[in-house]
Amino acid sequence: MQMRNIVIGVTALGMVGVASSAFAETWRFGLEETEGSVQYGYAEEFKKMIEEKSNGDITVQLLPYGSWGSSYSALYDAIQNGSIQMGFGSGFLGGTVPESQLMSLNFVMPNDQLETAKILNSDAFLQSDPWQQAYRERDLVPLGALPEGYQVWTANQEIRTPEDMQGLQIRVMDNSLLRSTYQAYGAAPITIAYGELYSALQQGQAEGNIQPVFAHENMGFYEVQDYMIFADQSQFIANLIGNLDWYEGLSDEQRQMVGSTLDEMVQKGHDIQTQFNSERLDIIKEKSDINVIYLNDEERAKFRELAKPVRQTYVDMAGERGKQSLDILLEEIDKAGAGNQGS
Repeated sequence: MQMRNIVIGVTALGMVGVASSAFAETWRFGLEETEGSVQYGYAEEFKKMIEEKSNGDITVQLLPYGSWGSSYSALYDAIQNGSIQMGFGSGFLGGTVPESQLMSLNFVMPNDQLETAKILNSDAFLQSDPWQQAYRERDLVPLGALPEGYQVWTANQEIRTPEDMQGLQIRVMDNSLLRSTYQAYGAAPITIAYGELYSALQQGQAEGNIQPVFAHENMGFYEVQDYMIFADQSQFIANLIGNLDWYEGLSDEQRQMVGSTLDEMVQKGHDIQTQFNSERLDIIKEKSDINVIYLNDEERAKFRELAKPVRQTYVDMAGERGKQSLDILLEEIDKAGAGNQGS
C-alpha cells in the first residue's frame, strides 16, 4: 500500500472557540464508543505510536463516547469546527456526509475482513476524488476506515428468513440507508440513542438490535435478548475523519508520520477487532444461555436479494459522487479477487 498523504490537525486548547495551530502538542481524538471497544483499542494503539514517533512532542487525548456531548452530531460538528482534530464517524455520519452511507450497504464488502480493511484504506479508494470531495466540502477529510467486525442481529425471536423479521422493531442508527435496508427486509426499524438502548431493549421499546459482537458484550445488550443471529450481511465500518484546515496546514514531516502510522494501523486494527469479537463472543456464551444462530448460504441468499435494490437507493440519496464511490469500491473488490458478500 502506498503511503497516503493524510494529516491531522492538532490543538492543546478547549473544545470550543479555539484558534487553530499546526504545532500544538495535543491532538484530540473523538470516539463514538466507550472504553473497552474496538475504536478505543485502535485509538490507544494510534496514540502510543504517534507519541513514540514524535518523541513525546505530541500527546493524543482520547475522548470516548459521552465525553464530547450527548449526540454523535456534536462529535462531527466539533471535528468540522476544529475543536476536535480527528475522530470516528459511522452510520450517523450519513447526516453530515451522505456519501458515507456507502459503508452501510449490505452484501457489498469482501468476505475477507482484512481485505475489506486494505481496500477501504487503499489509495485507489480512499484518495479517489469523489470520496475526498464528499468530505472536503463539509470541512472534513477522510483519513482511513476501521472495519470493526460483522454486524450481528439480536432479537427475542428466531430469525432465519425475511418472513421472521416482518414488523420487527429493530434498532438502527439514525441513517436513512439503514432504515431503507431493514424496511426492505420487512422489519420496522427505529432509532434509539446508543446510551438508551439497553433499557429500551429491556422494556420492549425495541425488539431487536444490530451491533458487532464486542458491542453486544460491552454494553450488555445480550443480557436482554434471547437470540443472536450471524447473517454476515455487513461489517460495521467506522470512517476516520479529520478537520480539513489542519489537514492542509501540517508539515511534510507531520504528514509522513501520520500517514505511516495509519498504514500500520490497517493490520493492527484488523487484529484488534478480531481479538475483541472472538473473546467477547466467548464471554457472551459463558455468561448467558442466548441462542446463537448462523445463517446458511441459502438463508443468506434471501436477504441478499432484498438488499440489492438498496444500492440504487444509496445512489439516489448520495448522488453522482456516491455512485462513483460505489463503482470504485466494487471495481477494487473485483481487482482484488476477494469476492463479496453479495456474490
